Amino acid sequence: MSEGLISLSNVSRFYEMGGETIKALDGVDLTINKNEYVAVIGASGSGKSTMMNILGCLDKPTGGDYVLNGTAVSSMADNQLSSIRNKEIGFIFQSFNLLGRATALANVIQPLIYRGEGRRKRKQMAMDALERVGLKGREGHLPNQLSGGQRQRVAIARALVTNPTIILADEPTGNLDSSTTVEILALFDDLIKNGHTIIVVTHEHDIAQRCKRAITISDGKIISDKVK
Repeated sequence: MSEGLISLSNVSRFYEMGGETIKALDGVDLTINKNEYVAVIGASGSGKSTMMNILGCLDKPTGGDYVLNGTAVSSMADNQLSSIRNKEIGFIFQSFNLLGRATALANVIQPLIYRGEGRRKRKQMAMDALERVGLKGREGHLPNQLSGGQRQRVAIARALVTNPTIILADEPTGNLDSSTTVEILALFDDLIKNGHTIIVVTHEHDIAQRCKRAITISDGKIISDKVK
């Protein structure tokens, strides 16, 4: 039986710009369950990036309610949201967002430092995460010594190392060639088989085809929600 992880109820995010109100999200209702593989798709300006920021607790809605894994997060203070992000969400970005002067191991360890794990435990957890993504033996390499696909695997290991409730991937293959994209998406398939929940924010329909559910956003509203 799947368990509800995400619930958005009448969620809106409005911005004031030049005396005009921009409705980036406009009354969105959404439920995402445990172990779902979901694509959020839409053109530039559709609201998908705002949706990602709300889901990732990087931004707060103007109105409505957001419940994440049983916790109401809509009205939390910034320090509380930071704690929720570290506990519940693993982020994967298009540009990898790795520390250039840190090894693969040090990059993966980073979120564990914020969590307060002991030195020995966090090193072992990071080594295990790198092995899971096929990078055993590369833990001492700097990002500029790794291929694009390997750098994205480091980013995925960093997202996995805290055992988050949700993996939120923002255009995760946008900087990769086609063959490396296939490899990364195959890794996502394995993560889903192992019980993870993945939300992929993308404008690429072929990437969305790999997901089991596709949510399309336009003008701040969900216009389509299809389950395969």
